[in-house]
Amino acid sequence: MASSFRARVLAVVRRIPSGRVATYGDVAEAAGFPRAARAVGTVMRDCGDPGVPCHRVIAAGGALGGFGQWPQLKRERLRAEGVTVHGQRVKDFRTIRWPRSHRSTV
Repeated sequence: MASSFRARVLAVVRRIPSGRVATYGDVAEAAGFPRAARAVGTVMRDCGDPGVPCHRVIAAGGALGGFGQWPQLKRERLRAEGVTVHGQRVKDFRTIRWPRSHRSTV
């Protein structure tokens, strides 16, 4: 199940468009595991695949959340995609949050 969960999470994250964000909970829900937000965080932390836009996955309410040992890199990648970040929060979170209609399950 762990590899299936991981594969589903990574498939969801790959679909998050540039300049948009989704929460760990959003990704868990779209992957079919609505109560697994923390497990999504673990998958993001351990991913290591540069083809997966892990930086687009943020904490609830627009907080940046973790990014391994490089939180500044997460901020820089989001800014490069046009996402405004103030301190530890994504500005206009509700506007740029990946809409539920596009987060259908895998």
